[in-house]
Formats: sequence, C-alpha cells, structure tokens
Amino acid sequence: MFAGTHTAIVTPFRNGKIDEEALCKVIDSQFAAGLQGVVPCGTTGESPTLDYEEHERVIQLSVEYTRGRGLVIAGTGSNSTREAIELTQAAEKAGANAALLVAPYYNKPTQEGLFRHFKAIAESTKLPIMLYSIPGRCGIEIGIDTLVRLAAECPNIHAIKESGGTTERVSQMRISLPGTFEILSGDDSMTLPFMSVGAVGVVSVAANLIPREMSHLVQAARQGKWDEARRVHETYYPLFAAFLKLATNPIPIKTAMALKGICGDELRLPLCEMDASLVGELKATLQKLRIL
Repeated sequence: MFAGTHTAIVTPFRNGKIDEEALCKVIDSQFAAGLQGVVPCGTTGESPTLDYEEHERVIQLSVEYTRGRGLVIAGTGSNSTREAIELTQAAEKAGANAALLVAPYYNKPTQEGLFRHFKAIAESTKLPIMLYSIPGRCGIEIGIDTLVRLAAECPNIHAIKESGGTTERVSQMRISLPGTFEILSGDDSMTLPFMSVGAVGVVSVAANLIPREMSHLVQAARQGKWDEARRVHETYYPLFAAFLKLATNPIPIKTAMALKGICGDELRLPLCEMDASLVGELKATLQKLRIL
C-alpha cells in the first residue's frame, strides 16, 4: 500500500498564517513528479506549532489539493492518546487515506504503554496506519516485539516509518514481521541502505525540493537497478548530509525551498532562521548540484 516515495511536506507560512497558495504549489509539484503520496502535519510540517484548527485545515487542504492523485497520509500523532485519537478521527473525516502516528514524546511510556497507545488509536479508526519511530526526537524506540504484537492484533497497522534506525534493525523487522508489513525510511540518506535489506520506500524531506530525483532513486531500487539507485544516492548525498548538519529539520529544507522560489522560509518559534554563513553553505551545495 505504501511502497514508493511520499513527501513529508512543509507547512508554508506567510505573516504567521498558513500560506494556502504555496501549500497547493508544493503538493502539485510532488504529484507532477510522479510521487505516491504526501504527508502533511509531520515533523517537517511543524505540527507541534499548529493549533488544532490549523492542523485540521492543513490536512483538509492536502486532501483537496491532492485531488485523488495519490495518498494523503495525515500526521495525527501525539503524546496524548486521547488527542491522537481525536486528530486521527478528524483526518479520517477530512478524507485522508491513512494516518502517520509518531511514538509519544516527552512522557516516555514503556513498551506496554506504547502498545496500548497505538492499539487504542487503531481501534478508533478505519484508516490504515503507518507508525513512526524516531527516537532522536521522542526519546524512545518502538521495539520490534511491540511491532510484532501490533501487527498481529491491529489489522489496520500496515507500516512503519523508520527514522534514526540502522540496517540491522530493518533486517530484524523484516524477518520478524509479516511480509505484508511495509518498512519505509524516514531519513533520505538511509533510503538506499534500508531498501537494500527490505524497506519499500521513503517518507522524504528532500522530495519537497527534488521530488523527481527521490522518486527515481526509489523506483530504481524497487526494480533492482542498484547501480542506478546508488548513482542517484551518491549524487544527492551532499544535500542529505547538509540538511542533517546545518540545522534542525525543517529549517534547512524551508530555507532551500525559499532559495529555489517554491515558498517562503518563514518558521514558527521556537524554530528560527539559519545563520547567514550556514545559508551560504547550503546555497553553495544547491548550486553545485545545479538545483539553483
């Protein structure tokens, strides 16, 4: 269901409000490049600084602007189970095709707590669910034993977005989980390594800027054209590395998109703009890759 390339889209802002025109432009660019889906209201979409009304509005607009051209995988996770259920049900009502549910952050539940959290959400909706493990931001990892339990007991939990993991962990998941359970990379730089051991695609940040190239990488890997996939990976690895090194996501991708003229670089506190020297470094990388 989720095999392919999905973009964790930015939420463009203008003067403190959602820039709906720019959001439409971003979404159109993804499907024009042949991507399989968009993921609004994730980490890259600055979901922690969206109020409830804005959160629901971004998902609603994403459904409207996608116009059935691909999947809308709505970010509806929270560290409150009740809140995550409400957001997921609102996304279902808005017409989203699936939900992305991040591991609860800050309160650091046990693995049993994680299991009950995700199970409660899964039972509250008919939407297919992609779990999201990103221990660098959440402080916890969704354990493989927990994934096995969830896959067995929740038929609408279909996949996981794996961020900050290793090829060893992906290999362990692949041999422990049903063949129908899909693993996607949550890190652009790990897309090729993860796919080499069983992942089926990526939820990409870089695709906001280079959707066609990310789609090419994933399609080549899925077709077993590993030399071609590696060529794309090696070409754009400096960009993946810059996004990780220069500042916290989504600061670098928004800055790059502004340099390209796709949307503004406005962020919401506590995120703020990059130092001028770092912007210069990012611009040099984009020019070297002929993105600018």
